Amino acid sequence: MTHLRTWPALDVAGIPSADSPDAHQAVQGDLLEATLTDFDIEAIDESAPGGWRVFFRTSAGRDRAQRAIAREFPGLTLTPTDVPDEDWAARSQASLKAVRVGNLIVAPPWDAPIVVAIRPSMGFGTGHHATTRLCLSALQALEVKERTVIDVGTGSGVLAIAASLLGGVDVRGIDDDEDAIHAAWDNLALNPSAIVTLLVGDARTTALDPADIVFGNLTGGLLMASAGVIGALAGTHGKLILSGFQADEEKAVVAAFTGFAVERRDEEDAWVCVTLKRDS
Repeated sequence: MTHLRTWPALDVAGIPSADSPDAHQAVQGDLLEATLTDFDIEAIDESAPGGWRVFFRTSAGRDRAQRAIAREFPGLTLTPTDVPDEDWAARSQASLKAVRVGNLIVAPPWDAPIVVAIRPSMGFGTGHHATTRLCLSALQALEVKERTVIDVGTGSGVLAIAASLLGGVDVRGIDDDEDAIHAAWDNLALNPSAIVTLLVGDARTTALDPADIVFGNLTGGLLMASAGVIGALAGTHGKLILSGFQADEEKAVVAAFTGFAVERRDEEDAWVCVTLKRDS
């Protein structure tokens, strides 16, 4: 007998809607999503009835996340469940539409017109999160043609693919999550004009040549912990595009990158993206 795999999941109810008239309340969903990235999640279905359904790789990871969320977000209702694997990721994201950022369009392959085609999968980076949009906007403010690029924590590969389509050369994406790299390979196949080298590994321990443009769309904690390594990847003249942190973390994140100055800053829904250049 064939047993259908089940995924450990957590149903989360009571999350303020994105169109809440109270801006502070509306941002809580983004704060919750940022908290969840510290655990071994596979995907978040924000269209689930009554709130979010968060899928985890392991039951232990779900239990740890439940305890942490209960502490940090006491107003939420948390219900653990096990969900049969019936292509839930594809179903939950089938309604995604294209997102325009400047002159770029990030879209599922079924939603034309397409400039960067990204297939929704068990991960992030579809272009529907503020940090991805902010990074794409910051990228387009730079001269990308003939510039080398590294995307640290590439995830779906959207930033690396966009950089290549904008004329970047020797574009590399690195992530320590093999599943993320597999998803990035799938997305690269949807964009045959893009040329990107994808690597499984930790940028802190992997030998990488410096680049003209370095992405770090991570978390505030990871950026601060990896500042020395990420900064070194920019060499003597490279630019850093950093996001994944909120306004209240900005000062500490920027301070961690000694020898750099802020060239550009953008903010959306309390999420921040900065472009840093070497101090002259």
